[in-house]
Amino acid sequence: MLNKLIFVINCGSSSLKFSVINPLKKKKILFGLAENFNNNNSYIKWTFNQNIKKKKFNTKINHKIILNYLINNILKKNLLYNNIIAIGHRIVHGGEKFINSVIITDKVIKEIKKASIFAPLHNPIQLISIKEIIKILPNLKKKQVAVFDTAFHQTIPEKSYLYALPIKFYEKYKIRRYGAHGTSHKYVTQVASKILNIPLNILNCISCHLGNGSSITAIHNGKSVDTSMGLTPLEGLVMGTRCGNIDPAIIFYMYNELNIKIDKIYKILTEESGMLGLTNITSDFRYIEDNYFKNFKIKRAVNVFVHNLAKYIASYSILMKNKINAIIFTGGIGENSVLIREKTVKQLKILNIFIDQKLNHEIKFGKTGFINIKNSIPILVIPTNEELMIAQDTFKIIMNQ
Repeated sequence: MLNKLIFVINCGSSSLKFSVINPLKKKKILFGLAENFNNNNSYIKWTFNQNIKKKKFNTKINHKIILNYLINNILKKNLLYNNIIAIGHRIVHGGEKFINSVIITDKVIKEIKKASIFAPLHNPIQLISIKEIIKILPNLKKKQVAVFDTAFHQTIPEKSYLYALPIKFYEKYKIRRYGAHGTSHKYVTQVASKILNIPLNILNCISCHLGNGSSITAIHNGKSVDTSMGLTPLEGLVMGTRCGNIDPAIIFYMYNELNIKIDKIYKILTEESGMLGLTNITSDFRYIEDNYFKNFKIKRAVNVFVHNLAKYIASYSILMKNKINAIIFTGGIGENSVLIREKTVKQLKILNIFIDQKLNHEIKFGKTGFINIKNSIPILVIPTNEELMIAQDTFKIIMNQ
C-alpha cells in the first residue's frame, strides 16, 4: 500500500504542473513544471530524488506533447509508472453539480465541458489533459479523479451566492457565485485545525490565498460560507493581472464611449489590469516588494491591493458569529510577502489583530508559523499544498470504489 502513488496534473492555459505523490506518507516523489507553451521558449523542469533536471524544446509544444513526454520519458524512465494507481486532475470549475471530488466518467466530462463557459481559460485545457491521459494510459481510464476548485464553496448559503439580478438568470442559467481556490482553502483550514488544536467542525477562520490569482474565504465551523471570487475567477480581490471588483458600468463605458470591442475589454480586465495595470510595469510581487519605496506607481498599487484585502477580511469577520480563531495567509504572496502581510494587518487593529514584526520577517520560503503578537487573534502563515489535497482525495475515492 505504501508504494501506491497518485499522479497529480494541474493544467494552466500555457503551463502544466505535475507531481507524483505518496498520499499515505504525504510525500512528493517527483514534481515539476512545464511552461511557455506555444512559443519557442518552452521547457519542462522536474525534481526526482533531489536531482533537478530540465529540458528545453526547440519547437512549440502544447499540453498533449508535454503529457506524452512526461509519461514516456520521465515517469517510465524513473520506474514510477508501475506504481501509479490513479490520476488526480485539478479542475477549476464544476458548476453546481459537484460538491465533492469524483471519478471521471463520460457524464462528468460533459458537465466539466458545460462549466467551461465560466472558466474558459482553464476547463477546456483540463479536458484536453483528461482525454489525452485516456489515450496514453488506457489502463487507468477508470482511475482518473476530478478535484474541483469550486467544490469546497458549495456550502455557501443563498444569501452569499445569489447576485441581485432577475432570479431567472440563476434559475435558468445558473449565474451565481461559485468561488475558486477551494482546494487550497480546504487544505490550509485542515492544517490550521491541527495547529490550533481546534476541531474542524467548530473552526472559524478567514483564509487569504494570495497569488497571481487571489481569493479570500470566510470559513465558519469548518465550512466555506462566503468567498471573493464569483461566477468566474475575475471577481474579488485585486490580482496580478485581473481587476477584481469594479463597477460593471465601466464595461459599458469602455464599449459605448471608448469604442473598445468586447473581446478586447475581456483581455484588458483579465490580462492587463490588477497590479500590472496599476504599476504599468509588472505583476511580480517580488519586484513590487523590492521597489515599494523606490517607485510611486508601485507604492500606490500596493496600497490599493492591501486596502481591498483588508476590507474583505474586516467584512468577513462578521460571518464568524462569536469568534475568529485565525487569519490565514497562503499562496505565493501570502506565504512570502512580508510587506503585504504587514500593511494588511496594520489596517485591522479594530479587530484585535496585531502583527509581530520579527516573526513576520522570519516566516517565509515554505515555513509555517504564527506572525501575531501575544494578545492578538492568531495570524497563521501556512504554505498551501493543493497537490497533496488532490492526491489524498483521489486515493480515498479510488480505494472506496
